[in-house]
Amino acid sequence: MSDPKAPESNEVREIRTNPIVPSESVLVATARSMRPKKAEELAPRDTRKHVETCPFCRGNEHKTPPLIMSWPAEGEWDIRMVENLYPVLGDDRSQSNFTFGLQQTIDGYGRHEVIIDHYEHGIAVHEMSASHLEALFGVYQTRMQQLFASDDRLKYVLIFKNFGPAAGASIPHTHSQVIAMPVVPENVDAEVKNSAEHFAKHHHCIFCALIDEALTFEATIYDRNSGAVRRKISVGQYVVERGEKFIAIKPFASRYEWEVHILPLAHQADFVDMREEDRADLARVMKRTMARLDAVIGGAQYNYFLHSVPHDAKRDAHTPSYHWHLEICPRTSIPTGFELGSGLFVNTVNPELAAERLRAVELDASE
Repeated sequence: MSDPKAPESNEVREIRTNPIVPSESVLVATARSMRPKKAEELAPRDTRKHVETCPFCRGNEHKTPPLIMSWPAEGEWDIRMVENLYPVLGDDRSQSNFTFGLQQTIDGYGRHEVIIDHYEHGIAVHEMSASHLEALFGVYQTRMQQLFASDDRLKYVLIFKNFGPAAGASIPHTHSQVIAMPVVPENVDAEVKNSAEHFAKHHHCIFCALIDEALTFEATIYDRNSGAVRRKISVGQYVVERGEKFIAIKPFASRYEWEVHILPLAHQADFVDMREEDRADLARVMKRTMARLDAVIGGAQYNYFLHSVPHDAKRDAHTPSYHWHLEICPRTSIPTGFELGSGLFVNTVNPELAAERLRAVELDASE
């Protein structure tokens, strides 16, 4: 494992604007990586294949809430979905919305479910077979379709995974979660609205434009007074992994030091519209990207989540401008008072250098 906090040769201190949501900014300050601080400790890996007391392990099905679905549907399961025992939203009660002065509420209706990603207790994502990940993405798709079809009040379904206590994981057995809600999360709404504004001005998807830039754009920026080279941007500088249908990119304005986004190369707004034959390539890109992250930062704690077009009244209008994507956010530092108070993320690793280190990892070509 290489040192993810190794000093950089060229200090960077600049504020970068997120091109998707311009109101979001990231302060890249590489010198901050040298200050004394307490980093997030690596999450202890429980690598056991089976734990007798774990409710998510095979043979303990009676210890979980009711089954929703499993894959395969017959025989011994590889992936299993159950209700969440402690849901943040649910359909078990109904209460009237109310407004009192400036205070208002809406009913906390929705669904909160758990997907047991794999029957092996401690397996990591990069250790799963590509065929298993392909099936997992298929389960994600199927459940999203089912939830949207089940109730018109549901406007958004968020699928996410937490690994490690700092990332919010409370059970060590590998699992993802699904939350269906009657509102569109603010961060997704901001992505949708800003990409729609970009499309109205430029007549193309901003996500597609960023992919094109990552694959075709290069430039040298000179100091206007001295003529010295200030920065070079090379083709593929932000590309971490590329498949036939999908690409993994290090965001220019990365909120987290080792953040990576995976997007379909061809424009597609809704994750549920992904073709079955394309899931294998997504699985391969995901597996290889997670293997690169593991090689560089080891057992870091992380979140990943899917952002897809909301299923609200404007879904069809936003289909040309929005582009679904999967965001992988390793948690290698603890947010400070400045970050929490200002809303400005501080990234202490140059995103260009981070992408270079991830690309440099040698992987088996068969993976």
